[in-house]
Amino acid sequence: MPRAALPTLLLPLLGLAAATVADCPSSTWVQFQGSCYIFLQEAIKVESIEDVRSQCTDRGADMVSIHNEEENAFILDTLKKQWKSPDDILLGMFYDTDDASFKWFDNSNMTFHKWTDQEDGEDLIDTCAFLHTKTGEWKKGNCEVSSVEGTLCKAAIPYEKKYLSDNHILISALVIASTVILTVLGAIIWFLCKRNSDSGFTTVFSTAPQSPYNDDCVLVVAEENDYAVQLD
Repeated sequence: MPRAALPTLLLPLLGLAAATVADCPSSTWVQFQGSCYIFLQEAIKVESIEDVRSQCTDRGADMVSIHNEEENAFILDTLKKQWKSPDDILLGMFYDTDDASFKWFDNSNMTFHKWTDQEDGEDLIDTCAFLHTKTGEWKKGNCEVSSVEGTLCKAAIPYEKKYLSDNHILISALVIASTVILTVLGAIIWFLCKRNSDSGFTTVFSTAPQSPYNDDCVLVVAEENDYAVQLD
């Protein structure tokens, strides 16, 4: 088996392994823990927060929700270093008048908050939450915005990718290792067979019947025979 065949065999398998590792929809998304994030930098005119939310739901995601200090710090750091974001980013949060509390649009539990010190107004019906990108604190504001300078979306990694990706990586690694071993063994067997074949070809010629006498011996014997005939 030619040595050049090895990369050709491995490329599809390496691609499989890469596809297994890539849990987010595309390279424009950023992964953190069990979720993928994307910041849509396009400024859009909106009539309600639902218009902003549709920017995310159209991509299989929702407006961002934040559940711990680490996630808040990650988003803040990424907004500063990788995404050119405005001072304030809308969070995927709304005020539920039924139980007078803030809730996430993605229906996740409100387990963390980072509200800045500010007095709440009497009416919170049209109140939304904003992430201040300079301090990382959250502040309340009016949902009736006419435009937004960017939308931060978040999508959970599917169960099969989130919990089975390690197994997929292991399987891919085993497949690649097995292929390498089989390829090397195949190359060794091919080399040995070729060498034995060449050796057998040489042996055929080397074992061909040969006269026990060389040319000089044959000439001497012929002369002796002629001399014997003359004596007779």
